[in-house]
Amino acid sequence: MPTGMLILLITAALIYFGAAQRVLDRMRLTDAQALLFIGLMIGGSFIDIPLYRGAVEISVNVGGALVPLALCIYLLLRADSARETFRGAAAAVVTAGIVFAVSQITEFGPTDRTLVDPMWLFSIVAGAVGYLTARSRRSAFIAGTLGIILTDVIHMARSLVMDIPTTVALGGAGIFDTVVIAGIVAVLLAELFGEIRERLHGGPKSSRVGNEGKDELD
Repeated sequence: MPTGMLILLITAALIYFGAAQRVLDRMRLTDAQALLFIGLMIGGSFIDIPLYRGAVEISVNVGGALVPLALCIYLLLRADSARETFRGAAAAVVTAGIVFAVSQITEFGPTDRTLVDPMWLFSIVAGAVGYLTARSRRSAFIAGTLGIILTDVIHMARSLVMDIPTTVALGGAGIFDTVVIAGIVAVLLAELFGEIRERLHGGPKSSRVGNEGKDELD
């Protein structure tokens, strides 16, 4: 079973048994909404929609690109302020740029022995950069997830511009796993360090935290 699908199933189980309620509340998602998106991602991972056939063949995976993109847009629209919306979108662009740069300075061949699987490397980089640039749970998830999708789009554009014969499946193949892991890593980092910051501030309802501070804690 693909890593991304296994993680989604574990996440679904945690949501079903109420173990992820606090995180979902902070992300403005209900249990039903979260389970719906997870189900669509799992089911959509088996569906590739052809977009272009030529020297570069392009398709888009429903579960690995379209559903995560729809979720990111939904979360952006649910942001508490225009500042948070901008921060989430900007963080996604920064994440994509850094992940793309890392992909250019690392080469993984079929016979290479690497300490870290490229899927995990790019996922962790995206998740960490997403958290550091976005800080809030919602924005971190958006940055990590959308950052990987944008990186895939950059690779596609590069192949088209340089006319490199290849097959590009946006959100497909290993990218599905990377998108899932990046989003989860970003949220976990935001939850871990967000909890620490909340305790230092005396809790999320402390009078010391204003509306702007609330954005960074959510």
